[in-house]
Amino acid sequence: MAATIRKTRQDEVRAKIQASNLITRLEKHIGGEIVLENSQIKAIEILLDRTIPKLSSVEMSGPGGDPLVVEITRFADKTPE
Repeated sequence: MAATIRKTRQDEVRAKIQASNLITRLEKHIGGEIVLENSQIKAIEILLDRTIPKLSSVEMSGPGGDPLVVEITRFADKTPE
């Protein structure tokens, strides 16, 4: 059991390190330090999609598509009963 957890953790760390290396290469390409072919950039994009989730916008609405109403209640605002 512990060996399985350790192996999973090692794989996660390895994936993060590889993603970091890919990001560093992209940063160097943007900075003009290295030249990457379009195919290399696309390959990096595909690999990063596997390890780092893309951020996307999410639209939230209330019941029936109405605007979402958020009510904030602070404990300090409540009157003792």
